[in-house]
Amino acid sequence: MKKSKLTLLFVFTIAGFVPQIVFGQATPDAKVETGSKSATRKAGSSSPIALADNAPGTYTVVKGDTLWDISGRFLKEPWRWPEIWNMNRDQIKNPHWIYPGDVIKLTFDSDGRPMLSLGGGADGAGSAGGTVRLSPQVRVDSLALAIPSIPSRAISPFLSLPLVVEEGALVNAPKIVATEDSRVIIGAGNTAYAVGLNPKLGIKWQVYRPGRELVDPVSKEVLGYEANYLGDSRVSRFGDSSTLEIVRSTQEINRGDRLTPTVESTLPSYSPRSPEKAIKGSVVSVVGSVDEGAQYSIIALSLGKREGIEVGHVLATLQRGEVVSTQDANGSSSGLKSLFPSSWNEAFNQKPEEGAVSSEVKLPDERNGLVFVFRVFEKVSYGLVMSSRRPLKVGDIVQTP
Repeated sequence: MKKSKLTLLFVFTIAGFVPQIVFGQATPDAKVETGSKSATRKAGSSSPIALADNAPGTYTVVKGDTLWDISGRFLKEPWRWPEIWNMNRDQIKNPHWIYPGDVIKLTFDSDGRPMLSLGGGADGAGSAGGTVRLSPQVRVDSLALAIPSIPSRAISPFLSLPLVVEEGALVNAPKIVATEDSRVIIGAGNTAYAVGLNPKLGIKWQVYRPGRELVDPVSKEVLGYEANYLGDSRVSRFGDSSTLEIVRSTQEINRGDRLTPTVESTLPSYSPRSPEKAIKGSVVSVVGSVDEGAQYSIIALSLGKREGIEVGHVLATLQRGEVVSTQDANGSSSGLKSLFPSSWNEAFNQKPEEGAVSSEVKLPDERNGLVFVFRVFEKVSYGLVMSSRRPLKVGDIVQTP
């Protein structure tokens, strides 16, 4: 028969300098609240949708809105946007039916659950006039005006960049072998010469330099290597050594930097939504910073396609609790030791496995903000920090909200 260990929880209070001790037993199945209810909530189990304070009855979409902005007007949890629309999976991934001028109405079903629907727009369009947009000429223009998921300006520079590469992936890529006038560094407006360029891949090429390792802070697995974007170039002449004009630079460009063909991309159109299962990972990098980010920072996560992450997923960020000492400066576990009989002091000095007092304790993980995933690779994904109460650091937790 397996023996169970009795763990004693000591709670000390002072009442007229007479120590009082309360004993309690921690059961093996007891679970500790982590500071965020979402940490223990099963994915897919929906709590009632909470409307935002002063949620409007109707809202007319204007140019510059995003799905996230509109969600926040109606809901306290913006990522639950698809639920209030009863959208299916295909609609969630292609929500380009919301345009400036559309009127969104808030109503309630027979059970009192909130619902959103499209009413007539300012121009008489909207859900009833949606057939107007289905004509080929109008639809092409309308798609360009469709409401994006999140602020486009914050993420557009990161949509076409490789960002993450396998080890050695840039070794055989075309490279810059010389610069005009043998300059050590060059930038926008300068000329460079490169080898390995394929004319079939076009005249627009982006300049990169291999960056640091992306390492999972928990498992220590190397997830990939950052590809540092340096600028854009245009080929003016192809040959054994092709001539490039540097048209844009974000950093100094050197001899030996690598080139990849420019790939045009569009903003992701997926609606904000929570992952369908419980997912947990870590922040592995803050783009453009040493180790801290804030609202609208771009961060790399230790979660990718293999974990089921998709564009549009919204994750909660938690500040990882630190491990702190329970001892005072003099090495004692409590300044109250002198108030107790000497025979009791042994309890304070017991090893963690022999008693209730430990020399260290981990602080709880604290909910910090939300991140919207906009680009996904096999082992890594990139997200835009939508909100953050405190600076977000490398090593912080990301999980299903």
